Amino acid sequence: MNYFISGATGFVGTHLCRHLLDTGHDVTGVGARPEHRHIDHDRFHYISADTTEPGSWQDAVKHADAIINLAGRTIFNRWTTQYKITIYDSRILTTRNIVNALPEDREVVLCSTSAVGYYGNQGDNVLTEDAPAGDDFLARLGEHWEREALAAEDKGARVVLARFGIVLGRGGGALEKMVPAFRMMVGGPIGDGLQWFPWIHMDDVTAAVDFVVATDSARGPFNFCSPNPVRNLDLARTLGDVLNRPAVMPAPAFMVRLVLGEFGNTLLASQRVVPSRLLESGFNFTFPDLDNALVDLV
Repeated sequence: MNYFISGATGFVGTHLCRHLLDTGHDVTGVGARPEHRHIDHDRFHYISADTTEPGSWQDAVKHADAIINLAGRTIFNRWTTQYKITIYDSRILTTRNIVNALPEDREVVLCSTSAVGYYGNQGDNVLTEDAPAGDDFLARLGEHWEREALAAEDKGARVVLARFGIVLGRGGGALEKMVPAFRMMVGGPIGDGLQWFPWIHMDDVTAAVDFVVATDSARGPFNFCSPNPVRNLDLARTLGDVLNRPAVMPAPAFMVRLVLGEFGNTLLASQRVVPSRLLESGFNFTFPDLDNALVDLV
């Protein structure tokens, strides 16, 4: 198959490009960096472009069999008013431009990223794909983001909305930020640690993308997360055990909010998300349990 991937230079994008190339596909990736520093392959074509703006990069969308939309500036930053606009535009405008570029003479698959932030802070409620959206910034962003992607159905595309949990993998993401603190023996839970942490191993992300692209009946929202979410306190304990380090240095909630502002509330939010539709469709997780996932990665 011929894949088009936006956000190809990001953490998930780089892993997914490698996976697709390794499994025999042709991949065109687009990203904001001048070049892709991690992939050099005969079947990989890289386009450097600002995807929030229409441009010649959209021509590659017309020739793709499957489009994986991963573009979006990181939320792991202090949210100034201007940065929130950047977070929003990088997702909404990119998705709109991809949909506008889709061909109308044949059916394609659009797997467009969303996130479990769609649900907002839901405490101990178990959240399947039918759960309502929250009312904070990330939840509203998720609603708007998904609405832009679903517009592709009007052009005959099959649309999958991949609501990502926190992706655990090598070479970036959450673990890259967490592991150094634990190695220096200053790791621990965030706040009281009772908030639920929806996570997924990178190998299961790439496998789930393969699955929804290949499954003709896969449409609409899918939670991309392990069937076994954990509390933040258990995440810290398990990571400490795997690294043979203590996990006794909590980051107090008031300090998290003081240092990170509005973004700090996101780290303290609780989302007990489960991948009901993936499981019902017959997808099998390689790493359903956190301890095995962390042993593999760390």
